[in-house]
Amino acid sequence: MSHSGSWLDLADDTGFGLENLPHGIFSTADRAPRTGIAVGGWVLDLAGATGDPVHTTGTLNAFLAAGPPAWAALRAQVTDWLTDPAHRDHVQPHLVPRADVTMHLPVQVGDYVDFYSSRHHAENVGRIFRPGSAPLTPNWEHLPIGYHGRAGSLAVSGTPVVRPRGQRKAPADDLPTFGPSTRLDIEAEVGFVVGVPSTPGTPVPVGAFADHVFGVCLVNDWSARDLQAWEYVPLGPFLGKSFLTSVSPWVVPLAALEAARTDPPARGTAVLPYLDDAGLRWGLDLTLEVRLGGELVATPPFDQMYWTPAQQLAHLTVNGAAVRTGDLFASGTVSGPGRDQRGSFLELSWGGAEPFALADGTPRTFLEDGDEVAVTATAPGPGGTRISFGEVTGTVVPALEVAPPVTG
Repeated sequence: MSHSGSWLDLADDTGFGLENLPHGIFSTADRAPRTGIAVGGWVLDLAGATGDPVHTTGTLNAFLAAGPPAWAALRAQVTDWLTDPAHRDHVQPHLVPRADVTMHLPVQVGDYVDFYSSRHHAENVGRIFRPGSAPLTPNWEHLPIGYHGRAGSLAVSGTPVVRPRGQRKAPADDLPTFGPSTRLDIEAEVGFVVGVPSTPGTPVPVGAFADHVFGVCLVNDWSARDLQAWEYVPLGPFLGKSFLTSVSPWVVPLAALEAARTDPPARGTAVLPYLDDAGLRWGLDLTLEVRLGGELVATPPFDQMYWTPAQQLAHLTVNGAAVRTGDLFASGTVSGPGRDQRGSFLELSWGGAEPFALADGTPRTFLEDGDEVAVTATAPGPGGTRISFGEVTGTVVPALEVAPPVTG
């Protein structure tokens, strides 16, 4: 017996112990995409172990729609299977080495919303994009600002990042130019996966967050800052964001994050009643790590986020908009007060004006072709354990060559 009494040989620092049990969609050479749970170095094939066809669909949506009682029942069953040696003969044939699986996008996403919830990030961006003006817009402390993203551009971790092309206009230029983005960036974010849909016309109160949201993943909202700067006034992000958003393959259940719940930072401005989440403790003590080519360049702290996911969901639905099973909403870039806590290269290099140095002294600003970025995160678990969120990765490849139009 080891690691919370499991008969599996689980390392004490696995991050994928029985305290976690994240859900994802995996395939192997001889198995079509199906639902699995990561435990140690294995994936438990739920389709095989349970015999339930809900786990054979190639997406988590059908299971997530069953709601919190079904989520809790499966979690209890899997925990029992992995702790009671009497179940070993049944379970062991359905354990697949994690090294042998291919991971897929965990949910079929109908709608994707990206928020802007880090005060440190928002102030940094305001100072970079609007020097001489107030760093925060007048509405920022009153509501969680967000935009509706493009669900069709969501892809699982590891998907290549094709450098986007588009219009950009430098301040000194009279007219815009067209071509590959020269200011390609990352945004280290945390995503929330909706399980139970809401009713159109009926807002979701802050206290009902866990009735609808199943779990948490990592998100990298790749951003073309030059395209974004030219297009975003007056309607906000569009082509500078819509080319790719990467999602980690494992969704950590909210049930695994009880020890990570915390109060958000104190707010200087009172919020309207529908956003009042005092005492709910839906801040989360997650530590993110951003690596460029394997080198750690930033450690953004999620517990510094001004707006909580419960407030984000309440605001998203307050006008009567409904969420559906599989919907994803993300936190926005996670940044802290320190320079080494900034979750975007825009901030790390201060808009390109102050390059940051790698360990060998190489100065860097924005992403270059061939760069690989990995975002990981952990959170405290029960009994001093750590909960791992895995990673979300992407490697930048050159912009596609666009053939001239055929005429005549």
